[in-house]
Amino acid sequence: MIAFEGVSKSFWTGESRKVILNQASFKVELGKSLGILARNGSGKTTIINMMAGLEKPDEGKITRTSRISFPLGFMGGIVGKHTAKENARYIARLYSLDPDYIESFCRWLSGIDEYFDMPVGTFSSGMRSRFTFSLMLALEFDIYLIDEGMPASTDVEFNKKAGQILRERLANGTVIVVSHQPQTLEKFCQTAAVLRNGQLYMFETLQEARRLYDYEVHS
Repeated sequence: MIAFEGVSKSFWTGESRKVILNQASFKVELGKSLGILARNGSGKTTIINMMAGLEKPDEGKITRTSRISFPLGFMGGIVGKHTAKENARYIARLYSLDPDYIESFCRWLSGIDEYFDMPVGTFSSGMRSRFTFSLMLALEFDIYLIDEGMPASTDVEFNKKAGQILRERLANGTVIVVSHQPQTLEKFCQTAAVLRNGQLYMFETLQEARRLYDYEVHS
């Protein structure tokens, strides 16, 4: 479970204050995946990062009682001067998991061959994406966080393998996804919300959320 209680977050842009959330209160229970519709630049990534504990709210309380993933595609915690092997084994120890298993899983899924034993800082963006995606899928969570801004892989074989594993993980887990495209949410979510001018409007169905979102986009 993730619960926001009176959470506010804003940033100073240099000319004005950008409000991401204003006294937002909501809860995501296990087994009830949530999609958040929001226009680009409205703070989607910031909300996901707060859920993961990567950013703190200005005020309010965020409660986490489940195993929550880092955002899909997040590179934090990955040390560029270390190899993919070293990074995978380090993350495994952080989560008290078997380093041999995590290394083998990531090596197999990422499919980057000999580059797995080279520093991550030398990787192309595509290889980094495949490695971080593999690392997230190697760790089992109760709640998976997906930011539509995550880097994508152009490798067809990787996408096929990773997609199948992600579907298996999500069959037993809960997902929270933020996107400006309703079609993205249709793949994952039972309930939906709309982020608008610092307010999060919660709905029981994606159809209800989409009506408000479409009105905002076209108004």
